[in-house]
Parts: sequence; structure tokens; C-alpha cells
Amino acid sequence: MKTKPIFNGDTIELTEAPNTMSSSFVQKLVDNYRDNQLAAINTKFGIEDAHSIRFDLSTLKKFISDIENEAKKVNPAITENDLGVRFYYAAYPQVENWNTMEGTPIGTNYAGKHTLVMIPTLKMENTEGETLSYDFNPLDASTYNQNSDNDGEQGEVMAMNKALSAILCQNHGNLIPPDNTVTESF
Repeated sequence: MKTKPIFNGDTIELTEAPNTMSSSFVQKLVDNYRDNQLAAINTKFGIEDAHSIRFDLSTLKKFISDIENEAKKVNPAITENDLGVRFYYAAYPQVENWNTMEGTPIGTNYAGKHTLVMIPTLKMENTEGETLSYDFNPLDASTYNQNSDNDGEQGEVMAMNKALSAILCQNHGNLIPPDNTVTESF
């Protein structure tokens, strides 16, 4: 869907046309990142950090489908408009701490590079009645209510709940570098 630059509160109106931006605008945004944040990271850490990440369309579709399907199992009244995805900037551990990556297919050529972690969000009202998009775990019904627990106190934020052993999320895509830059346009 195409987005119009018309904001209604916190949302952008959607139209049926594809979403587009001029390539010169995209190039400016990419250049801003590379000239500022990426340059600072590379200088401070003495590395060549990744400057893009790619996910297969099938991976993204499955992730979105999993969010929708698992949320509907817990609460069939949840709609597509209630759900979203938050992208967290993250970083792989340094080589000397790579043991934390045990059991993953991710190689040490990713060590120290930034990545993205995608976490599902669910619109819920806070104690003041304001609708906010909270991180939640579609696999855990206790994360579907951030308002209050049975004692009337603020519910525990998903990431702070140490009892959760696995959360629905998506992380690993192809970072450039270490993948080849020849495939990039910007």
C-alpha cells in the first residue's frame, strides 16, 4: 500500500497504490546513516560493521503469519490493525564471547556486527486509557495485557519476565558485510 504524507495522530493514511519513495531520498537517508552512525561505529570499534540486512520474503511472511495465527489462538478478537512489528537494533557478540551463540547457525564472521531483532507488538490500553503498541509474545497469553495484573498493578513487560524461555521473534538475516555488496543499489 502507498503511504501518504498525511498523519492522523500516530498513523499514516494508506492507499491501494504501492508504497514508494524517490531513489534520491532513499540514497540521502542511507548516506546520512553511513556518514554518521556507521562511520562512528567503525571508528570507535575499529571494525567494518554491516550497513544493510536482507530477509527472504518467505521468512518475513512466515513471521507475520505466525504472529497473526498465534495471537488469534489466544484472542480471536485481535485484528490485523492491533498487531505490528518492532525492530530493535542489536549486535552480535564479539568473537571472544561467541559461546553465547552456541546452537545457532550464525558464523563468527558476524561477530561484533549490528543486526535487527523483530518482536511482535500488540495495541493495548495503558492505565491512563491511552492505546500503545506493546511488545508481546503471541505464544504467552500473560503478555496480552500490559494494563494490570490481578492486584491492579502495572503488568510485567515481556522482556523483563525472566520466566519466558522462548519468545516469538525473528533475527538472522544476511548482513552486508560480511555478505557481498555487489547486490546493493544504495
